[in-house]
Amino acid sequence: MTKPDALHELSTLLGQRLSTSKFELEAHGRSESYFPTTLADAVAFPDSTEEVSEIVKICGRHGLPVIGWGAGTSLEGHALAKQGGVIVDFRNMNQIYDLHAEDMSVTVQPGITREALNEELRATGLFFPVDPGANATIGGMASTRASGTTTVRYGTMRDNVMALEVVMPDGRIVRTGSHAKKSAAGFDLTALMIGAEGTLGLITELTLKLQGQPEAVGAAVCAFDNISDAVATVIETIQFGLPMARIEFIDAATAAAVNAYSGSELPLTPHLLVEFHGSEAALAEQAEVFGGILAEHGGKGFDWATAPEDRKALWHARHHAYWAILNSRPGCRAVVTDLCVPISRLAGAVEATRTDIDQSGLQGPILGHVGDGNFHAILMIDPERPEELDRAKELSDRMVKRALFMGGTVTGEHGVGYGKLEYMPMEHGEGWDVMAQIKAALDPMNIMNPGKVVRFGE
Repeated sequence: MTKPDALHELSTLLGQRLSTSKFELEAHGRSESYFPTTLADAVAFPDSTEEVSEIVKICGRHGLPVIGWGAGTSLEGHALAKQGGVIVDFRNMNQIYDLHAEDMSVTVQPGITREALNEELRATGLFFPVDPGANATIGGMASTRASGTTTVRYGTMRDNVMALEVVMPDGRIVRTGSHAKKSAAGFDLTALMIGAEGTLGLITELTLKLQGQPEAVGAAVCAFDNISDAVATVIETIQFGLPMARIEFIDAATAAAVNAYSGSELPLTPHLLVEFHGSEAALAEQAEVFGGILAEHGGKGFDWATAPEDRKALWHARHHAYWAILNSRPGCRAVVTDLCVPISRLAGAVEATRTDIDQSGLQGPILGHVGDGNFHAILMIDPERPEELDRAKELSDRMVKRALFMGGTVTGEHGVGYGKLEYMPMEHGEGWDVMAQIKAALDPMNIMNPGKVVRFGE
């Protein structure tokens, strides 16, 4: 490996858009979660797909790792340079290329954030529906196969990306998919890249499905005496086929944190936060049906809101719940679990998790996108007390194995990174070896985000 030669070539290509400053390296060396700061050798800020291709070719010649970077909101160490190398920050590649309103699709660069995209789309009557909460970049969301609060109705990134442009490990620029609604032409390379976390290539362009902005939107928050009744309401709502746009759960500890952080006045009990999209008539009918299900399970305070400012306040509080929880213990970091189980096993999984946390001595509020069977425990730890991290990891381990026993997955939306790497053979068995074979075929030098998703070349 000739790192100085690689950095010299990259500097010649990018000029001041290649940084080795302490500030940039540290800013790109931190994760939202508990992982320690890990420094890359340099951070590159390309302006085009062609520059990304040249960066990858240079790094390939010198055996230097390449790691993609979006907004840095990932939670499993996805974008950390574990083995050094060059972080490719897509902040300059944030444009909308083509909007095809009549086809309800748009082509964008990977560095545009979901909020910026929807702001640009507002006047068209269309919107991009995937909402992970954080203002992540579209490229990062595709790379981690993100989902979020609206997945129960609109699906994950897998369901909303039609085509990609990808720079492969050898620098080739490959296009996958098309603008057509469907295709039976060969391997689905688009699906292969979505969720690969930059281990097979760097996404430089995405064509996305859009949705029509609903005629009317209604939201509500309702309280329950216990977790079991709240989850039972979710299960019956889903099984009834009610077309919810969002159905979110927060427990009593999360409600307390949200109240303190956002000035809300939620009772200190479990809650469901729900949203409906449709016509005025459809919303009224859906609210009536949901109210009946709610009453059967002891739901209280069905506070219906259609005014935009009221709905915005409700979802602002939910989207900032993670920060509210961290703020409830200043100076703490978090081990964020990300379990997803079949909807029929959801109540048992949540209640067992709550019991485990209560017995652990750690603080760990629970919240999640329970319409998908996906929930999170935010296990707070003092970074100065390593025994708390050990306890949180032991607790997370039990949760993960329980989810697998129930027929679920170790990660519903946050991805693998290297935080969940050890669980991949438990979930996939021989399938994990197949993933490594694909990695070896496409990236034999193992330069693309090494140490993540699969074990290869280590």
